[in-house]
Amino acid sequence: RAELGSVRYDSGFVKSRNRLLCCALKMEFYHAVTFLCVWGGYIGSESRILQDVSVDRYSLPTFCPREVEIGDYVRYHYTGTFTDGRKFDSTYDKGVPFVGQVGFEGKVIPGLDKGVQGMCVNERRKITIPPHLAYGVTGAGTVIPPDSTLVFDILLLDVWNKDDEVETRMLERPRMCRRAVQASDFVRYHYNGSLLNGTHFHSSHRDRSTYDTYVGQGDLIRGLDQGLLGMCIGEKRSITIPPFLAYGDKGHGNSCSKVPAFATVVYEVLMVDVFNVKDDIKVEVQEIPQPCKRKTQVGDYVRYHYNATFQDGTHFDSSYQRNGTYNTYVGMGYVITGMDKALQGVCVGERRRVTVPPHMAYGENGTGDLIPGSAVLVFDLLIIDFHNPKDLVDIKVTHKPLGCSVTSAANDLILYHYNCSLLDGTRLYSSDDSTQPSQTTLGQGKVITGLDKGLQGMCVGERREVIVPPHLGHGESGGSGVPGSAVLRFELELLDLHKGVPEGYLFVWLEDSPQPLFPAMDLNHDQEVPLQEFIAFIKLQVAEGKGRLHPGMDSNIIIRDMFAKQDHNADGRITADELKLQTDEGEVPARDEL
Repeated sequence: RAELGSVRYDSGFVKSRNRLLCCALKMEFYHAVTFLCVWGGYIGSESRILQDVSVDRYSLPTFCPREVEIGDYVRYHYTGTFTDGRKFDSTYDKGVPFVGQVGFEGKVIPGLDKGVQGMCVNERRKITIPPHLAYGVTGAGTVIPPDSTLVFDILLLDVWNKDDEVETRMLERPRMCRRAVQASDFVRYHYNGSLLNGTHFHSSHRDRSTYDTYVGQGDLIRGLDQGLLGMCIGEKRSITIPPFLAYGDKGHGNSCSKVPAFATVVYEVLMVDVFNVKDDIKVEVQEIPQPCKRKTQVGDYVRYHYNATFQDGTHFDSSYQRNGTYNTYVGMGYVITGMDKALQGVCVGERRRVTVPPHMAYGENGTGDLIPGSAVLVFDLLIIDFHNPKDLVDIKVTHKPLGCSVTSAANDLILYHYNCSLLDGTRLYSSDDSTQPSQTTLGQGKVITGLDKGLQGMCVGERREVIVPPHLGHGESGGSGVPGSAVLRFELELLDLHKGVPEGYLFVWLEDSPQPLFPAMDLNHDQEVPLQEFIAFIKLQVAEGKGRLHPGMDSNIIIRDMFAKQDHNADGRITADELKLQTDEGEVPARDEL
């Protein structure tokens, strides 16, 4: 009995011994004594030759973060042979690896249970098991003869424990984390999926499309629901998930991207996007000019530049690349909802960053190949200008001279200096570009409508700042060097003023004309008025302030032209019969004009 306590044996050996002892008790005393003596001799000889499990770790992985311990679950492939090399079993032939718990009696023979302890995933080892730690003296049916030494060639594929949790390991983290994933958020991420032994089973990169889903609402395996929490946009992390938090005993996928049953899965995740369906636009004002005299309202028309990116910084569009602003009405549905909202309340020259969630942008479908579905968009805006279609010319007098009694009006000929720019300060043109001051006749369509209005009512020496909306400027099409729909700023100074005459007229009376007119023109009373007498008469009227010639033209040329229009027979003289009232053709005015 003392000798038996020191012997190492397997359960099969113990059962055989017990059966034999029970039989011995039923024998006659003589036979029993004889049997026990024989049995004791057998035990004594066996205690001298029993061997332990022999392990040959012939292939070890470079990195071994975990070794198999008692209580762990393992998944491995094996090939079982006898010492002469004859194969008796193999999981490779079955196409399914073995899965079991280490140290759980009855699942495997003790030698194999002991032989896998301390193994690493991807380790290969050869385990030689003596009979007493295998199937002992009984063997196993017709497959394993009694007293057989067995050799198992093992490849460990997986190891986990029922107490395991999701393990996350950060691989890359952005310098700034503006937002971390929370339960109920919607995320877009790329991933590479592999088993614990490194076998790849799927990749979103290969599909060239992110995986898009809600977090924490049961749309993912439980391990991913946990492992994605707290991730920042641009963060890359490794998420290791035990089988019972992954695909369990069913596995997942097909032959091309298959996760076997009872498999630990490892996801390398790159977080691309995150938002919540309750999100509104986010506005970060980066620069605002002072003073801000006016802010956009619904119905205004705005011109702005933008750079557009996704939340991970990937660029997808820019107005700068097209060398032209984006122009639209505010709050009237001409742009995505988020932008419509973000453009309200901005100042000219303001810079702001606007983050627009997909439900206020292009939604689940995105737009073509440019913007993927469910993408959060980030716009960096620069407001160039804006106006309202109802805007009038805005005039600000910056200097007004004393004693201002005569002001510019329609039909006047003026000389003026100007600088023209966009509201953001971009210079367009200036009278300094010419050697002479600018000259125009007001009210006759010689300049854009807004400038014409801005020049009227000025005194010589007066200076103004005039804002001209595009519908009173160069319109939607723009002009030479002027962008379409641009609001213009003019700096004006009136240099000289010559009161004028209505368009189409050469001379106007400033008071009632002489009645009758012909006797007044016939200075020598000879019943005819030759050219020189006509010239003398007109110049007399101008000199006495009774009439005005068209400014900006040679007075002699004007008067000759007037004379020619009245000398119908072209004989060089005007008679009373030729002088007649102005008709609808405007030949001669009766009261105010000639």
